[in-house]
Amino acid sequence: MDKSKEIFSEYSDIVTVDEVMKMLRLGKNTVYKLLKDDEIMNVKVGARYVIPKQSVIEFVSISNHKS
Repeated sequence: MDKSKEIFSEYSDIVTVDEVMKMLRLGKNTVYKLLKDDEIMNVKVGARYVIPKQSVIEFVSISNHKS
């Protein structure tokens, strides 16, 4: 199993902005910027973001490869 999946196993398949903040240890403004810029794939429904946990895992994976 991918280490990112192990780390985030406690989260459901769809996560909230607050959960992404906890997962990545980032502030709210940074998470909203990542979502707005489609750095973390999401679907906006009204004023809310629907964020697949897999998109957070992919963001972490891509970020690790850029380093």
